[in-house]
Amino acid sequence: MHATLEKFGYPDSTLHEYQHWCVLLRPQQVTLGSLVLAARSDALAFSHLSQAAISELSSITQDIETTLQHNFQYSKLNYLMLMMVDPHVHFHVIPRYASQRDFLGLSFVDQDWPKPPDLSRSCIENIDKYNELHTFLAKSWQDH
Repeated sequence: MHATLEKFGYPDSTLHEYQHWCVLLRPQQVTLGSLVLAARSDALAFSHLSQAAISELSSITQDIETTLQHNFQYSKLNYLMLMMVDPHVHFHVIPRYASQRDFLGLSFVDQDWPKPPDLSRSCIENIDKYNELHTFLAKSWQDH
């Protein structure tokens, strides 16, 4: 495990592990269902990933998009590879919503729509609600 995985709560935040990647529920939920897609390798540049890791992305992105669309009907999906603070290869996967979503007894509004997301913002501050979301999405991943 490298520092970037650790920063985003691995292994507790893990929704699904693949051979070369981990999908984590982002500790700060920029919008409902925000994820981190992190390479398991110590690669510090996208070009340093193995061909197998790159190839695996196709099925992983299908799983991400299917799961998030089925559960939350996002309007757009942003894959952001920033790697400015956390050096290992990873994407912030931010579902974007043109209208309000209701889940867990809460209402969620994408406050930045249609502009770029503010990654410092979190729409879920309650750890119990975060854990409920994690349990829900982890089960949803297993169901498909």
